Amino acid sequence: MVLYTSPFPNSFLSVLHSFSWGLIFPCYWLADRLVASFVPTTYEKRQRADDPCYFHALCIIITTPIYLALLVASLPFALIGFLLWSPLQSARRPYIYSRLEDKNHANGATLLTEWKAAGNGKSFCFGSANVCLLPDSLARFNNVFNTQARAKEIGRRIRNGASRPQIKIYIDSPTNTSISAASFSSLVSPQGGDNTNRTVNAGIKRTTSMEYKGDNSGSNNSEDSREDKGGPGEPNEGEENTCIVRINGEDNGHMSDAETDTINGQAHASGPAEPSLEGDAEISKTPNHKQKEGDSGSLDSYSASRESLVKVRVGDGTVDQSTVNNKLLYKASIMKKTSVRKKKHTDETFDHEISAFFPANLDFLCLQEVFDKRAAEKLKEQLHHYFEYIVYDVGVYSCHGCCSFKFVNSGLLFASRYPVMDAAYHCYPNGRGTDSLASKGALFLKVQVGSTPQDQRIVGYISCTHLQAIAGDTTVRCEQLDMLQDWLSEFRKSTSSSSTANPEELVAFDVICGDLNFDNCSSEDKLEQQHSLFTHYKDPCRLGPGEDKPWAIGTLLDPEGLYDDEVCTPDNLQKVLESEEGRKGYLVYPTSKNHSSSQKGRKASLKGNGRRIDYMLYTEEGLYLEWKVEVEEFSFITQLAGLTDHLPVAMRLMVSTGEDDP
Repeated sequence: MVLYTSPFPNSFLSVLHSFSWGLIFPCYWLADRLVASFVPTTYEKRQRADDPCYFHALCIIITTPIYLALLVASLPFALIGFLLWSPLQSARRPYIYSRLEDKNHANGATLLTEWKAAGNGKSFCFGSANVCLLPDSLARFNNVFNTQARAKEIGRRIRNGASRPQIKIYIDSPTNTSISAASFSSLVSPQGGDNTNRTVNAGIKRTTSMEYKGDNSGSNNSEDSREDKGGPGEPNEGEENTCIVRINGEDNGHMSDAETDTINGQAHASGPAEPSLEGDAEISKTPNHKQKEGDSGSLDSYSASRESLVKVRVGDGTVDQSTVNNKLLYKASIMKKTSVRKKKHTDETFDHEISAFFPANLDFLCLQEVFDKRAAEKLKEQLHHYFEYIVYDVGVYSCHGCCSFKFVNSGLLFASRYPVMDAAYHCYPNGRGTDSLASKGALFLKVQVGSTPQDQRIVGYISCTHLQAIAGDTTVRCEQLDMLQDWLSEFRKSTSSSSTANPEELVAFDVICGDLNFDNCSSEDKLEQQHSLFTHYKDPCRLGPGEDKPWAIGTLLDPEGLYDDEVCTPDNLQKVLESEEGRKGYLVYPTSKNHSSSQKGRKASLKGNGRRIDYMLYTEEGLYLEWKVEVEEFSFITQLAGLTDHLPVAMRLMVSTGEDDP
């Protein structure tokens, strides 16, 4: 299958399309600014409350007639442009595939070691987020604004979070979980081309990550993989540049001063941390994106949240934070107070957390609501610092391909560190209400993640979708889930070049990501909860229809509270969401006939931990029979605090191949 690298098959149509959009854009921009001036966000309302001279009201009175006059003057040109633009959409391709040609632009982020399916397996990390990048006037109805600046900052935070070095910590004694902060200070910024595993002789069975401050110029984008069954000191295949910390049960888990000085000396010898690529000047144009002390969301601070720095998995026993070595903590001047977290539900087979960062070594990213074209370009430019392959501007326009007229695309965007082999898009034909104005649908992708010694390709399938959003449209969403399954089955058949007798490809994983716009606890979403999709695909956060696992939390934030000081930074939002009372104040909860619609400050007992409408599903069906796929880690991410009204989610899958090659 040919991947489309331009929206039109020839340059003439591209030029004609650019000309027609140039005629439309002034009218579009003026209308957007005019509406936006009358839809303030809660942040702007607070700012204006402190304005005794009503300066903003005076500006609106002056600018409104000007906007109206220019809007009327631009209408004839917009009409001519629309008459040219609309028929051109019948020749438009359903997506644009962008591959980074200049490898230096990625700052080493795309230097992956090809997986040869040897050893015990390999892990792959998937992320999904609804980023609410609509035209500014429409985004304000979700209480977010300045779409162009948000797009750039969202991309910057994602690639900075994902490009942090991977750190593995092993604790031999489950009863002693104290960790010296100094042992982490030496691992902040690995530099140079040394891709070997570094072991600090300092054992916690947990893969954890910590803040990385830099411009992604180091070789810090290692392939993440799980602990080898043969022992914690033996990495799996493809594991590069992984910092390993071993804490033995001796000496209460603390290192001597001599050991600490040696570690710190090795860190200083590797060079200081580099400054970030972007300054804070441009981001400061958007007030709600202002960096505060301790805000590690964009990784421009030397301090990271204590919860996100050290994450520990212990079998039994308690965590005593008071045992942190104060003497060594003093030496780690760039770190905050470090604490150790124990996984609350020890019966779970994988790690789960609320993290202030996107996972280190993120391999695949699925985004929804990237509707604004200019914002999509800014987002793509930032993501290309880490992801080599991006599929964006997905969807159809005008009346082409769907039953109703489409003003905007699907809003889907896919980014990958692995090459995309095939891609296909389908538009849901049954959208209703305002959702029918967007070409919401499903994007299907096939990626190559490696090859066997027998030259068999190792591939994976990823689907990204966004379902009907209007409450009460249960039947519409169920129909869309039916179409999603049918389209995915057709895509796999049409792109497969293998036969059972002579397989040319080995399928490693099949994952579905996206905003499904229903949760697993609302009484109004019972039909979706019982859909057949969940019999073929597994939801790591779900116990069954109508019941989530105790640790799962909602992904839909209460828009009214986005700019409260308690949640406006990644660290603060992480801390709030870790408490039940905090979740009640800042998450939207499952709907019920017994509860009112007001969410803010509710103290009553509510079902679940919030509306979880952003999903990551995986299946074991249709994969290579000799391989096993299981969840290694699941995360709810707060790094986009203040930038969107959704919580991103991430899932790390381990593909176990066994000791023998396939």
